[in-house]
Amino acid sequence: MSFKKESDSLELGECTSNPGFQDVEDGGADTTPAVPAEEHSTAVNLDEVAAEEKYTQLKPYAGMPKEVLLLYSSKARYRVPREILFWLTVACTLALVAVTITLIALSPRCMSWWQTSPVYQVYPRSFRDSDGDGVGDLKGIHEQLDHFQYLNIKSIWISPFYRSPMRDFGYDVEDFRAIDPLFGTMHDFEELLAEMHDKGMRLIMDFIPNHTSDRHRWFNLSRTRDPHYKDYYVWTDCNATAPKPNNWVSVFGNSSWTYDEVRGQCYLHQFLKEQPDLNFRNPHVRQEMTDIIHFWLSKGVDGLRMDAVKHILEAAHLRDEPQVDPNKPPESVTSEWDLHHDYTTSQPGLHDLLRDWRAVMDVYSREPGRYRFMVTESYDYHEVDKTMMYYSTPLVKESDFPFNFYLLDLPQNASGLWVQHLVNLWMSNMPRGQWANWVVGNHDRPRIASSAGRTYIRAINMLLLTLPGTPITYYGEEIGMENINVTESQIQDPAGKYNASASRDPQRSPMQWSADVNAGFNNKTNITWLPVHPDYRSVNVEVQKKDEGSVLAQYRFLNTLRQSEYPLHRGWFCYVHADSSVFAYLRELDGLDRAFLMVLNFGQESAITDLSSVRELPDQLMVLMSTNQVNNGKVMQKSRIPTEAGEGLVIRYSTHTRFNPSHATQCYISEKACYLGVVDILYTC
Repeated sequence: MSFKKESDSLELGECTSNPGFQDVEDGGADTTPAVPAEEHSTAVNLDEVAAEEKYTQLKPYAGMPKEVLLLYSSKARYRVPREILFWLTVACTLALVAVTITLIALSPRCMSWWQTSPVYQVYPRSFRDSDGDGVGDLKGIHEQLDHFQYLNIKSIWISPFYRSPMRDFGYDVEDFRAIDPLFGTMHDFEELLAEMHDKGMRLIMDFIPNHTSDRHRWFNLSRTRDPHYKDYYVWTDCNATAPKPNNWVSVFGNSSWTYDEVRGQCYLHQFLKEQPDLNFRNPHVRQEMTDIIHFWLSKGVDGLRMDAVKHILEAAHLRDEPQVDPNKPPESVTSEWDLHHDYTTSQPGLHDLLRDWRAVMDVYSREPGRYRFMVTESYDYHEVDKTMMYYSTPLVKESDFPFNFYLLDLPQNASGLWVQHLVNLWMSNMPRGQWANWVVGNHDRPRIASSAGRTYIRAINMLLLTLPGTPITYYGEEIGMENINVTESQIQDPAGKYNASASRDPQRSPMQWSADVNAGFNNKTNITWLPVHPDYRSVNVEVQKKDEGSVLAQYRFLNTLRQSEYPLHRGWFCYVHADSSVFAYLRELDGLDRAFLMVLNFGQESAITDLSSVRELPDQLMVLMSTNQVNNGKVMQKSRIPTEAGEGLVIRYSTHTRFNPSHATQCYISEKACYLGVVDILYTC
């Protein structure tokens, strides 16, 4: 079809510009009449002219040919909007990229799994017995994983379960790559680890580098002077009757040296004589222990607790250590407290070794979402500066944190001032930007509910879960378990067999799950490796789950609050008040209009705290939670905050005035962040 112009109007005429169109209309028959070549050429030229005129006057339509599309697309009214949309898209994309880069640059570092959750210590012998032999095991832990989910705990540290003669209940390792049959099999371990990962939990296990069992293959080869293994341990000349090589004393008492008849020399043991010290000045020993780290990390273990690290190296010269009392007869030096341990602890080269192990762990941390955590154990007592050296530096990574054992001294003095002193001992010495942690009990120390008193267990749990850093909870502390009484005939602990008063059995009694036989620890037989505490019918998980005011319920509430509130898990920590009874502090975050005040009474009588001098606090304060449930929701004046002995208060308040800017010496923060409420994000400020 073609268009012909006549007088300024258009009419349809026959042509061959779209034969396909005619095919459709006429059923495919070709009805175009034959046209001579000259006439045909003229007709085509006329058609082109007519088409151009047609295309300038008709509106665009669906299915238009390319020529029409190109003709119209070049017109301003189509070209300009298209270009505007193009450049608008480019601008929006660039803006989005810029905003994304800005957010990434300004966002504070994401908190890792070992920072967001408390670390819960499981002592496997005492947690849950699945097979009825009276000793807890890996399957027993597997059966109770729901307990951790109930408490919203994601980090579980399991004490040693290596193959062992059990002279020190697993800390004397016979094979670092095997599970002791008492606890199960490697398959049990792998199933436990897989299930924990499925539930979003992480497993931390003990790594014991300082020593092995005297039944370890390495020791048996070393004592026979095998060429490769002869220097795997610390040997020196002596004989069975002559004085020992020096005055070094074991942690468990008496000489650190034992004569071996097979080799004809003495070997060093800073713990039991069945725990010979490895010689880390031998590169083969270093490589062996590094290979063991690879073995467990490759299985998927999420973290390692480095045991007794300060003992790993000792001075090669083997000189006598200075006596604390120079006038004491040398033959009466039998306790570790009699000597200054200048040559047996914290020796040069120790931190280089730990940093090498940290580098190995960092290789496995490259897997997305699988950071491998490292914590060191070192009791340094008044030498807190030595403990702080285990932290990483801006240039070299070491442990994520060393255990903080200073709150173990809480029972020494029942006062708010003492608690503040212990907290400040860590906070004021901790390197800038590092992460704190808090321990009030473990398998080596009496339970805090016994040493400090049941009156204070709720306030102590509140302290743990509201201080900055990671709380470390020893199994049973969440329900307020106490020490058991162990008769001399019932003692299982090797240390207790040397000295009954040093037994650690009282704090290792079976976990109290229910009021059933054996407290639900073993429901298959009537056997438990240690006696169950007689209060298990009232102090157990099952009973406390049903009581909203129980120790367990309050622990769970505080842990949930800690993980859900920015000020509590990454905000400022500021001292507000301390006296003979009360310790008070607050947690706040810049930019956030809510903050938390904690008032804890560690004294022996009720107290009224006056905080009217703290102008940043509102005059009226409402109690979000009290360890004494009847006080929940009460409104108090800041000039008169009453607490009973052992009572703790969590007070949430609204304010636009921050405490930390004008009290810099009273406040600490690991990594400063601010809150932007408009878009509900944190940013570095």
